Amino acid sequence: MPSVFTAGSQHEQVVFCMDPASGLRAIIAIYSTALGPALGGTRFHPYADEDAALLDALALSKAMAYKAACAGLDLGGGKAVILGDPDRDKSEPLLRAYGRFVASLGGRYITACDVGTYVEDMDVIARESRWVTGRSPEHGGSGDSGILTAYGVFEGMRACARHLWGTPSLAGRRVAVCGVGKVGRRLVGHLLADGARVVAADVSRAALERLRAEHPDVETHADPDVLVETDADVYSPCALGGALTADVVGALQARVVCGAANNQLADADVDKLLAAAGVLYAPDFVVNAGGLIQVSDEIQGYSQERAQAKVSGIFASTLEVLTLAEQTGITSTIAATQLAERRIGEVGRLRRILVPQTS
Repeated sequence: MPSVFTAGSQHEQVVFCMDPASGLRAIIAIYSTALGPALGGTRFHPYADEDAALLDALALSKAMAYKAACAGLDLGGGKAVILGDPDRDKSEPLLRAYGRFVASLGGRYITACDVGTYVEDMDVIARESRWVTGRSPEHGGSGDSGILTAYGVFEGMRACARHLWGTPSLAGRRVAVCGVGKVGRRLVGHLLADGARVVAADVSRAALERLRAEHPDVETHADPDVLVETDADVYSPCALGGALTADVVGALQARVVCGAANNQLADADVDKLLAAAGVLYAPDFVVNAGGLIQVSDEIQGYSQERAQAKVSGIFASTLEVLTLAEQTGITSTIAATQLAERRIGEVGRLRRILVPQTS
C-alpha cells in the first residue's frame, strides 16, 4: 500500500499506539477537527494485516466527519481501531493502556463504542481518560448507542419511502435486513411496528436465535447472500462495510438500499451503478448517525428525550440529500458529500476568528 502520508493525505493526524506488555496495537485517525473535537468509536477487530487496519481507520474517520457534519453536530471526524480478536485479546490492562493514549490527545479525539467494543469497555477506558462517551448509565453515560442508531436508520428509511412512494409509511413493504446484531435487531422491531414485512439474515446463529425469540414470525436465513436476490422493496445492510459490490447491484431486487453498516460501498463506482439501476441509495453516513448523535449528547449531560429528538432529524436530512441528488442529477453519495463539505467549510472557517480566552 502507499505510505501513511499518501494514504492519509487528507487527514490531520494519525496516531500509532503500542503497549507490548498488554498486547495493545491501535491506530487513531483524525480526519478533521474543523467543526470541533473528532468523535468516533473504537473498533476491536482481527484485521488480516496492519495495512487493512490503517485503511479502515482512515476510511471510517473520514465517514465520521461527514456524518457529524450532515447531522448538524459541532464535531469533527475520528476513528480508532485496535488490532486483535476481542474475544481472546481484550483485557483490562489493554483497554486502560489504550485509554492513556486517548488521554494524551487532550480532547482532540473522543472515543465511543464500535464493532467489538461495548459500554463496559468504555467504562474501563474512562478510568484513564475523560474523553470517552458511550458509557453505561451507571457512570453517567447513555448506554447502548445501537438503540438510537436503529431508530435513525428507520427514520432514514421512512424518508426514502416518502421520496420514492409519496408516503413515509413502510406498511406492507417487504424489507430485507442483512445483519441482526445490536442495531439490525432493533431496526426489525421498528419495521414490524410500522407494518412492514421483514426477512432477515445473519451469519451468527446466536443473533438469529435472539431475533426469533423476540419476533418468531420473521423469516430468517443463515446465508446473508440470499437477501440480495430476495423480492423486497428495501435492502438494509446492517453488518460490516463493503457489502455493496458491482455483483450485488447486478443481482439486487430491491428499489431502496438503506442500512446501518458503515462504508457500505465497496468502491466509489458502486454508487453510480446503483443510480443507473434505478436503486435509491441512502448514504450510510447520513442515516446511521443516530449513535453518534446519542453519544455526543453525553458531552453536555445526557438527555434521552433531547437525543431522540435530534435523531428524528435524520428524516429531514435524508430527504434533503435525496432531493438535491434528484434536482442536480448527481448520485446521493455525492450530494451528501457536498452538503457535508459545505458545512465543514462554511462553519469551520469561523474558527479563524480569534475569541480571546478569559480566565
